[in-house]
Amino acid sequence: MESGRVIQSAGKWYKVRVGNDVMDCRLRGKMRLQKKTATNPVAAGDLVEITRLDDGTGQIERVQPRKNYLPRQATHGRRGEQVLAANIDRAWAVLSIQNPAFRFGFIDRFLVTCEAYDLPAGVIFNKKDLASKNDLNTLDHARSLYQSLGYSVLATSIHQPDSLNSLKEELKDRVSVFIGPSGVGKSSLLNALDPNLDLRTGDISDYSRKGQHTTTAARLVAVQSGGEIVDTPGIRELGLVHISASELSLYFPEMKRLSGDCKYYNCTHSHEPGCRLMEALEQGLIDPERYNSYLQILDSLPESE
Repeated sequence: MESGRVIQSAGKWYKVRVGNDVMDCRLRGKMRLQKKTATNPVAAGDLVEITRLDDGTGQIERVQPRKNYLPRQATHGRRGEQVLAANIDRAWAVLSIQNPAFRFGFIDRFLVTCEAYDLPAGVIFNKKDLASKNDLNTLDHARSLYQSLGYSVLATSIHQPDSLNSLKEELKDRVSVFIGPSGVGKSSLLNALDPNLDLRTGDISDYSRKGQHTTTAARLVAVQSGGEIVDTPGIRELGLVHISASELSLYFPEMKRLSGDCKYYNCTHSHEPGCRLMEALEQGLIDPERYNSYLQILDSLPESE
């Protein structure tokens, strides 16, 4: 058997980089049956062992243990989780300042997932060149908020090349993943980092003001500026998996520091008397946008129904 890395997963076929070759591979039958908790037992970034077949394709025999992975709730009514990327050094939420405008709720769901799965995380606010004065004020607030919580925050524009310098440094010598809605410019950013990629990009729908899908499968690409990036299809929702209502506050760093000081050990931080987090909110120690995100996520989790 030979070792390789999955660089794209789409349907029943996977592209696997083995040395200098890229091979089309399929899963061994029993592997599809073993991974019942995930809709995709193999994801971009996975390290695998394969057997070369006579027709020039390969068969994935085994997935090596993952260093980490980034999941979301399976979509289209399916149960379990969908693995977006595996074995990554940093996960980035990519949002646009305008066209479409970013939502704090998406960022916070992403960061909760990263905290739960021990993934270093950052936020990229793209299309900086479209920002109005009000947009820049909102951006300054978001940057200050998330940096104070320990997350890397960048503002970029493909029309302002100097704005990409910090991103290039963050990506160098790392395997990263870009996660975000359609239309925020993930593929355009990758093209700006490495024009040889020539990835397809799309326009914003005039009707919905939302992006249109151009990336159809997660794929791991190397960029000239250094590092490798898993570019994922645009997602509108990031459903959380394997996170309970009782532990949710532990994945908000500013809440984790205070949650042990509540009057009740099982405080949900939503209505109980003697809640230290609600006191901190009134004292300006917790950002209202973050607290609103917490309540919305709490309401979406099964235990809070």
